[in-house]
Amino acid sequence: MKRERKRKKEVGTPLFLLSFNLFIVMVGIGLVIPILPFYIERFGADASVLGFLVAIFAFMQFIFAPIWGRMSDRVGRKPLITLGLFGFAAAEFVFGFATDLWMLFLSRILAGVFGAAIMPTAMAYVSDVTTPENRGQGMGILGAAMGLGIVVGPGIGGWLAEYDLSYPFIFAGGAALIAALVSIFVLPESLTEEAKQETLNRNEKRENQFVLMKKALASPVGFLLILVFLMSFGLANFQAIFSYYSLEKFGYSPQQVGLIILLTGLIGTLAQGLLVGRLVKRFGDEKVVTGAFFLSATGFLIMLLANSFATVLLTTAIFFLGNSLLRPSLNTFISKLAGSQQGMVMGMNNSFLSLGNVAGPILAGYFFEFNIHLPYLFGALVMFVGLLSTRVWITKRKTQEAV
Repeated sequence: MKRERKRKKEVGTPLFLLSFNLFIVMVGIGLVIPILPFYIERFGADASVLGFLVAIFAFMQFIFAPIWGRMSDRVGRKPLITLGLFGFAAAEFVFGFATDLWMLFLSRILAGVFGAAIMPTAMAYVSDVTTPENRGQGMGILGAAMGLGIVVGPGIGGWLAEYDLSYPFIFAGGAALIAALVSIFVLPESLTEEAKQETLNRNEKRENQFVLMKKALASPVGFLLILVFLMSFGLANFQAIFSYYSLEKFGYSPQQVGLIILLTGLIGTLAQGLLVGRLVKRFGDEKVVTGAFFLSATGFLIMLLANSFATVLLTTAIFFLGNSLLRPSLNTFISKLAGSQQGMVMGMNNSFLSLGNVAGPILAGYFFEFNIHLPYLFGALVMFVGLLSTRVWITKRKTQEAV
């Protein structure tokens, strides 16, 4: 009993630090949302430039996440997390003190490159320090920290921007710098020397991103990576046009949209922190994933029936609840099948996540021009495809295991 309490304490401290690190990164990403359109006006930029600034961040994460993931299997988790935080801090400072448009692009490129080192490595760290039974809870806590950062970020950004538009980025850079310094002195390394040596002994040949993606899709976690893309696509699709949809259909102001995102985001954060671990333990990964897909798809559809602030809040909360349960439960499922290649697999996980973040907003904006309801109908279709294909995959997998 005493030994068990000691282990929980040893796991709890690094998990708290990891959660804080991801919270800082997601705050830095989230605070950009309400400020970026006004900030780039200083440089004479328009909406098309804004779109490229958003896309280049996700694209850099798509390219670099698996590279960092493989490296973390070789050199350890702590160096990559610390380097990612220092790089992310530098990116935020560049944005805050930018004097020309090219500096904004440099900042977003740096933020994407170094931010991609943090998330998959943190997930691999959780896999190192938790048992398969407790991994769902660990992933849920990380997901809650990320969700809270995205919720809090726009609020901090809006408040600081009242004083100066550059203050939010300076704040995010300072917070990331503090997190990096704390990680150097407090965060222990989770990857054993034996695990590092095992990776080095494999001496795997470096291949380009698309070859790696093709191999990853053919691996035991391949189907789950497709689900990660569908989940990310659905969330990005929803968020990209929610403000426009609310304005067009209900005439909501940015303050009302912000309140909806805040409240529903808090619901999702609580679900990730309190429910995911319990649900995975009780029902298993397969049932939690399929149930979360069903909730997300239902949220997309019933959003079209909402006719008041209360019903918009309710239907949006259902969607965010489903998506908030889906991400950590998928991560847990993937980590259990990843074996000794946690860093590499979580890097590929982040790449498919980023790819969905690139594709979702582009298609959502395109569909919105035809009909304001079309993005939600298409999003519901994507989530239902995820649900049905998951059921088929689970049935096939159980049949193969029984043979």
